[in-house]
Amino acid sequence: MSYNSLKSFIDDFLKNKFLIKTRKIGKSDYYKLNTENLFVKNLIRLDWILSKGYILKENQAIIA
Repeated sequence: MSYNSLKSFIDDFLKNKFLIKTRKIGKSDYYKLNTENLFVKNLIRLDWILSKGYILKENQAIIA
């Protein structure tokens, strides 16, 4: 994702509490995913499901 794209979304992500600002070092702000947020929890769950499905598919291709 480009810097300009991220810059346009960051305020919305903070407002919706998808991200949490953790610290500021110099001019840089650092963020992390808010794993207490239901949307973020479901996004992580979706990522795991897709990753596991991809790995299983790759393993079946190797075996065959």
